[in-house]
Amino acid sequence: MTSSSPVTITPAGILLGARLSLTIIPGSVALGSVFGMVAAQKGLTLLETVMMQSFVFAGASQFVAMEVYRDPLNWGLVLAMTGVVAAVNMRMLLVGASLRPWLGGQPAWQVYPTLFFLTDINWLLAMRHHQDGHRDWGVLFGSGLMIWVVWSLAVLPGYFFGALIEDPQAWGLDVVLPAFFAALLVPLWKGKRQTLGWIIAGAVATLTWELLGGYWGVLTGAVAGAVAGAYFHD
Repeated sequence: MTSSSPVTITPAGILLGARLSLTIIPGSVALGSVFGMVAAQKGLTLLETVMMQSFVFAGASQFVAMEVYRDPLNWGLVLAMTGVVAAVNMRMLLVGASLRPWLGGQPAWQVYPTLFFLTDINWLLAMRHHQDGHRDWGVLFGSGLMIWVVWSLAVLPGYFFGALIEDPQAWGLDVVLPAFFAALLVPLWKGKRQTLGWIIAGAVATLTWELLGGYWGVLTGAVAGAVAGAYFHD
């Protein structure tokens, strides 16, 4: 398939996306299990944990929400959790915008359900597929669907065994999330010019955390990195 091929979605593309996502399944299982453990220790029921895992479907923001969560839950906590989840997921606005040139002409009834399965991982897989000249966006849907299924099930072992681990830090489980996202940067690196944008984003996020605390650094770092990237790439 060449770069002039029409944009389409096919069963072959969906299967290809599912197959490409197999390489990151172990990491998704590990991260999902850690969330199940955190949710169990916070006192969530199994049903609440599975529903959050499946319907929120946003790894980093789920962990942040659990840091804010307290029992009993009240409207103030609900608003706080909603706010931090929105801040962490703000990056998905940029991720979604990058898909516009590829999916902009496709039927809304096909595209919008696919966007529910949009994650950093399957976006990366799909965009690399697109940059190679392919136009079958079944890769985006298939990889996202596979990750969602695995992610939804991975919470179960962590939930049931979480009660046996009193201190996650003693097992090094607190580094799973940052290590997971650090690994995402490796295939995205394209040169020194891009690295400068990353450094600016990290510096702004760190400074914001030092000055304001909380999770505002996620938003300010993302905006600073986006502006720097746009500037350095003309």
